[in-house]
Amino acid sequence: MKKNMSMIMASTMLLGALAGCSSSPQATETGGATGTAAAPAKTGKTTIQYWHSMGGKNGEYTDALIKRFNESHPDIEVVGTFQGGYEEVVTKLQQAAAANTAPDVSMLERSFVQLFADADVLEDLTPYLKKSGLSVDDFVPGLMGHSTFNKKLVTLPLNRSTPIMHVNKTMLDEKGLKVPTTWDEMKTVANALVIKENGAYKRQGLSMPFDDWYLIAMMTQSKGRFFNEQGTSIGFYDNGVGLKVFSYLKDLQNTGALFYPPTQDSGNIANQMFMEGKVGLLLQSTGSIGGFAQNVKFDYVTAFLPKNDVFATPTGGANVTMLASSKSKAAAWEFINWLMTDPKGGQQFVIDTGYLPFTKKMVESKEIKELYAKEPNRKVAYDQLQYATDTNKHLAWTPVVQEFRSAMQAIMYDNKDIQTTLTTFKNSAEKLMK
Repeated sequence: MKKNMSMIMASTMLLGALAGCSSSPQATETGGATGTAAAPAKTGKTTIQYWHSMGGKNGEYTDALIKRFNESHPDIEVVGTFQGGYEEVVTKLQQAAAANTAPDVSMLERSFVQLFADADVLEDLTPYLKKSGLSVDDFVPGLMGHSTFNKKLVTLPLNRSTPIMHVNKTMLDEKGLKVPTTWDEMKTVANALVIKENGAYKRQGLSMPFDDWYLIAMMTQSKGRFFNEQGTSIGFYDNGVGLKVFSYLKDLQNTGALFYPPTQDSGNIANQMFMEGKVGLLLQSTGSIGGFAQNVKFDYVTAFLPKNDVFATPTGGANVTMLASSKSKAAAWEFINWLMTDPKGGQQFVIDTGYLPFTKKMVESKEIKELYAKEPNRKVAYDQLQYATDTNKHLAWTPVVQEFRSAMQAIMYDNKDIQTTLTTFKNSAEKLMK
């Protein structure tokens, strides 16, 4: 095990702070923390432990998925346990890895994979994939950015998402506006939708949760990166991309076109504003499509995130991994392989939940094609994956993003000078990255 296990343990204290200030799309998608451990395994079977972050309705879908596997595999019993949100799973895995009590298989939020991979606590899945007649080419490329580290394939995609633009088309049609495809068009539409009465905003144009996800999307749309390619500094500072992104948002905020919700529960607040017709455009996770489709009273469509210089979107959600300490690796792989390849595995989970299909065979399946014909908004989410790019991979991601969110708050809520704030952030980040 590498010395970076100490970094894994040190990051534990930061995760609680991140979870407290984040309205992450992951938290919105998973629902309430209502999941529980499955019943103990029956005797005479190989038992494997599976940790996950799926609560609420998605937790019910996960329980059903595990039941389908167990019923079709008489020699293996998967015991699934809800361990809290993504950050909570990471914290518990950190502690379990150090104590040699880790599960056999776990869901792992993609931006934390590198920490565990560098500590050599994740199994290299390459030989398992080869033995099963699979290859990385069988997976959707846009979702594989957090799977290979140190020349080892350590995770495979499972419950994955991207941010996307949700549109109240009824509202736009009433104003004779088209769905925006560029930043300039989005600014025009957002400002045109504003209604102000008696000094208060009755309606605003655009919203998004408080989360670094959407800012990173805008950086990549401006040909920027969160970290530079060398991994030694911030990639959006010297080229002025950070200044451009925040200036754009502040301009919208100052005209009332942007409703930027408070940090606490901001995802749910932004969603509610959209559903109530108080904003016409919402940048939010693909994981919100199903809920909006069921609850809104207007013509609802989705669209790619508008481009600045280029179209681009980060990915989100979690992958599945096998822990190197597992004593039942053959059974653990059988479960992972089933998730990847069996129509009753990950494919049914994708259909049930609204997450993105993650294998090419899944995308071409009769079931997914029928789903997309019935719900074209979900196909838009998949089509946007051609522009997926992830630039937030770094061992120091956890402490650096905490500093970045502090900078976001200073600029968006406290009206601090953008350039000065970003300079302070860059200096802090570089110290953390050494």
